[in-house]
Amino acid sequence: MNILVKNIKMLVGGKAAEGDICISGNTIAAAGAAPADFIAEKIIDGSGKLAIPGLINCHTHSYMSLFRNLADDLTFEDWLFGNIMPREDSLTPEDAYWGAMLSCMEMIKSGTVCFMDMHMFPDKCAEAARTLGMRAVMTRGLTGPDRTEKDAIRRYNEHMQEREHFADDPLISFRMGPHAIYTCGRDYLEFLIEKAKETKQAFHIHLSETVNEVKNCYKEHGKSPVEYLDELGFFDVSTAAAHCVHLSEHDIDILREKKVSVIHNPKSNLKLANGIAPIPRLLEKGVNVCLGTDSQASNNSLNMFSEMSFAALLHKGVSGIPTLCSAPEVIDFATVNAAKALGFEKTGAIAAGNKADIAILDLDRPEFYPRNDLTAAMVYSANGSEVDTVIINGEIVLEKGRLTKFDEEEICAKAREAAERF
Repeated sequence: MNILVKNIKMLVGGKAAEGDICISGNTIAAAGAAPADFIAEKIIDGSGKLAIPGLINCHTHSYMSLFRNLADDLTFEDWLFGNIMPREDSLTPEDAYWGAMLSCMEMIKSGTVCFMDMHMFPDKCAEAARTLGMRAVMTRGLTGPDRTEKDAIRRYNEHMQEREHFADDPLISFRMGPHAIYTCGRDYLEFLIEKAKETKQAFHIHLSETVNEVKNCYKEHGKSPVEYLDELGFFDVSTAAAHCVHLSEHDIDILREKKVSVIHNPKSNLKLANGIAPIPRLLEKGVNVCLGTDSQASNNSLNMFSEMSFAALLHKGVSGIPTLCSAPEVIDFATVNAAKALGFEKTGAIAAGNKADIAILDLDRPEFYPRNDLTAAMVYSANGSEVDTVIINGEIVLEKGRLTKFDEEEICAKAREAAERF
């Protein structure tokens, strides 16, 4: 379908511009002036609105929306091993589906068009994304040492079956998701490295998230988690690493050299008291930094506007340098840098030839007056509730603040029913 968004302000290259956006099929045909021969089947009045590149959340656990506000104000070990993992073990595939549906709804309604998920339920989380029309990168939560070798191989095989099942879906892609060095043994990591190279897949992993993870790695292997994975050849496979809070200068050099993308999760890291990732130093060294929320069990939301604001404010506050992590830089974390981390071309920006992944915000809100700098407003003023319309791959999935492909009340009811057991 051809869509014309008329007379709209838009963020292009970190600055506000004004004009029309022409969408043909799943592609932006023009951004600026509509060609005279462009015939639209649907026209959206952009007056008083702002179009931004759809936001990309690079680290989620979508099924865990059911655990929101269930395990708070705890140490990381008590939170993960004492509260979250036992609840995960009791989840059914049906629970996971409705938890993921709730997460996808939350993301779409706050302007997110794509997410990278680490999950445990073949087909279910990907099916939720497909149902609501989201772009998603699915990574199976592969683990090893505390389970049998047979179970670990089963999880890998399930990942491959899931990948095959969605092979023809243009919005769903896959990479391997070894959970972390403390849940995957050396032999299993080496097995996954071999398989990733064989099947041309990338990695998504939790890395250097906690002090204990780093201490235990030194104790067991005599080196940091980054050095340990580098020694295994892990980073010879394209990798996006979540958290990266506790890094040495040598670690940062390795990440830069191996072109590892770092997924910054400021709110989750703060809430679990895991620390603050050295984002300014990573940026100085040329490491690609993107942004993720982590799960609702540790954040407790999937709102990327909130995450952008935290990322911008946090590093100014702790450094005493107000120029760090500027609004345009942080918007890049959630758009073009994220697209690079996921290996996506022609997305992450409003430009002719790019995929039509766009969020449209209502500017007729008090937080947007006066309209001095709309780039800054996205990071320091917006809260996500202003999202009016979301277009993913050229399809309108949110219109006037409501999902177009599924009943919102049913999602909430089913998720509430599943969550009652927890």
